[in-house]
Amino acid sequence: MPMKSYPIYTVDAFTDHLFGGNPAAVCPLESWLPTETMQQLAMENNLSETAFFVAKGPGEYDIRWFTPELEIDLAGHPTLATAYVIFTELGYTGNSIQFHCKSGILTVTRQADKLEMNFPARMPVPVVAPDALLQGFSIQPSRVLRSRDYVLVYEREEDVVAAVPDFNYLNQVETLGIIITAPGKDVDFVSRFFVPNSVIGEDPVTGSAHATLIPFWAAALGKHTLNAKQLSKRGGTLWCGLQEDRVTIAGQAVLYMKGAYYLS
Repeated sequence: MPMKSYPIYTVDAFTDHLFGGNPAAVCPLESWLPTETMQQLAMENNLSETAFFVAKGPGEYDIRWFTPELEIDLAGHPTLATAYVIFTELGYTGNSIQFHCKSGILTVTRQADKLEMNFPARMPVPVVAPDALLQGFSIQPSRVLRSRDYVLVYEREEDVVAAVPDFNYLNQVETLGIIITAPGKDVDFVSRFFVPNSVIGEDPVTGSAHATLIPFWAAALGKHTLNAKQLSKRGGTLWCGLQEDRVTIAGQAVLYMKGAYYLS
């Protein structure tokens, strides 16, 4: 059977330079591949997320995201990466893109040298932390909350930098992700993001985590416009806003690679 080629791009999201931010694979499709095939491709790419999208009309797309292990319902950096590909590589000349996904409609708008995403907010609420969650970090938080992900709140940026995860314990916690966060020195807040039971371990920059962080820090700091940094080894910068039950998350992106993959 002859092989068919499909385009693929790798984009570093939430950064203005190569090898920063969070890399995502972006795969345009004319129609959906079988879910199992997309999952296998994400596993083969071995990045924290691979985005697949299909055009619905001018500036309107269906989008799905896969980690190497599973499909997820909301993902920030591969959405930013996908919008970057549509704007810069696929010749779309409009200023706004709408993505349809399992979490609703996500809008991405061109803002000078940044792309701004509009996501549903996920305000975390206080919870009783599982013992394994607290045992999983070398520094204990002052508060524990949860939305989709657990949120561990620290008093100082230095604690977020210094916290060492122990996945022997974290892998016992039932959650997609674990956010640790604190007020920032040069920005409003900082964070790191961990994924138990995954090849990812620590995610470099996590847009979807900020759907939870933004409403929390907006309330804590009494402001609706915030700057944030994710303090992974690669690092990332995010410009954030709260608009009622929605958040805006803006960032930059850089193309690393484009090519093709082949399926029979």
